[in-house]
Amino acid sequence: MTLAERSCLPCQGQVEKLSVADRDALLKKIPAWRFCTEEGGGIEYLSRTFAFTEYRQAVDFTCQVAEVAEAENHHPRLVLEWGRVTVDWWTHTVGGLYINDFILAARCDKLYKE
Repeated sequence: MTLAERSCLPCQGQVEKLSVADRDALLKKIPAWRFCTEEGGGIEYLSRTFAFTEYRQAVDFTCQVAEVAEAENHHPRLVLEWGRVTVDWWTHTVGGLYINDFILAARCDKLYKE
């Protein structure tokens, strides 16, 4: 089973963000993504910019990501620009990265390939 095919886990109550070792292992499965740290707050997140040759392709991709996010009730930061869409994933309730962020990042990769 690929990372994109995994089910998201409930993120309620006292779940904790991923350890550095788990985070690094999962990042190897989505190599086009990078770790970033939010300025001021120190919150880690995953980020990737997807390139497109037409604006409409970028809009369509943004809508597809939004549909996936809504279905999982886990919403990224989406930045739509001409020729690219930047997607940032993190889990607000843990103040950092959780398994769902990696699963949904992998799903974004899959959408982009299609």
